[in-house]
Amino acid sequence: MLSPDQQRLVRIWDYCRFIQGTVSRFGGSWEAFSSDSDYQQSVAFSVLQIGELAGRLSDGLRQETAAEIDWPSIKGLRNIIVHEYGKVKLQVLWDIVSEDVPRLKEFCERHLPEDF
Repeated sequence: MLSPDQQRLVRIWDYCRFIQGTVSRFGGSWEAFSSDSDYQQSVAFSVLQIGELAGRLSDGLRQETAAEIDWPSIKGLRNIIVHEYGKVKLQVLWDIVSEDVPRLKEFCERHLPEDF
């Protein structure tokens, strides 16, 4: 049985996979992302969900893994998306999708049992 933190990591992993699938579907380029509001909103929703789940991870896990993952920034981006969506910089969101989401997905895979 998975711990509550592991259950949240599975859900974070799922959202990472969803984002990667969305990138594949819409096109993996900045040009495609920057010109399609449906693409942007789909990704932003998944990033929001990741931030929500990250905020519910135990303090212990976040502290133990702080060198690997910047949990406060993940939660902070969630807050910007929820409360100040118009202030989300698309280039920052794209950079997160391109660079940080794959690393977060790999992090989840390393911290979950093989058969999750």
